[in-house]
Order: sequence, then C-alpha cells, then structure tokens
Amino acid sequence: MTIDSAPIPTTLRWAVRLLRAEAVALGLVAVWLIWSDLTATTTDLTSALLVTAFAVAGVAALWALGGALARCKAGARAPAIVLQLMLLPVGWYMIQGGLGWLGLPLMVLGLGVTGLLVSPATNRALGFH
Repeated sequence: MTIDSAPIPTTLRWAVRLLRAEAVALGLVAVWLIWSDLTATTTDLTSALLVTAFAVAGVAALWALGGALARCKAGARAPAIVLQLMLLPVGWYMIQGGLGWLGLPLMVLGLGVTGLLVSPATNRALGFH
C-alpha cells in the first residue's frame, strides 16, 4: 500500500504551468537567437553568443524551478520569485520603448506568478506556516 502525498494546490499547479510556459516561450526566443547568430552578416560574436547563452540559461532555470516547485521543494520558490520580479523592469523598458503591447502583459505575468507563489495554499504546500 502506498500513501500519496498531499495534492498540489491549484495555485502552485498554475505557478508551475506558467513557469514552464515561460520556459517554452524563452526557448523559442533562444532558437531565434541561435538562428540569427548563424545567419547574421555582421555581428559582435562575443555579445551575440552571450545574449544567446543568457536566454538558454533562462530556459534551463525556469524549467528546473518549475520542476522543483512541482515536487514541492521550498527552496525553489525564492529564485522563481526573483525571476518573476525581473519581468517588471523588462516590461517597463519595453513600454518606454514603444512595445507596451508586450511589456504590460509581461509585467502582469510576473506579478501574477509571484502572487501564486506567495499565496496561502502554496505556502502550506511548500511547508511555510
């Protein structure tokens, strides 16, 4: 007979889904960056590779944090929140640069996932009382 652990609350489940969706979206950006790096006629190779590596590292971090949170690992919450709060300045500068149609939803996404990660149900599931 096996004993199932407590079910993952809806708030944490949605936070994990959104973190994984962010990883997929950033993965698409990383693929585009790789394609751009390979097909560019002139480029600062070092800068291009660093930006691409940063995107790939972001994909790995978001996916890993989503997996850790799905297993109710409390230590993954703080780094996930930091990554979500990083969307605020990114979104702000996108708005300032005329990309409000993308910047505003990114800011809302960051705040929304942060809210899910600090909700009472998530706190209980991760062992914070």
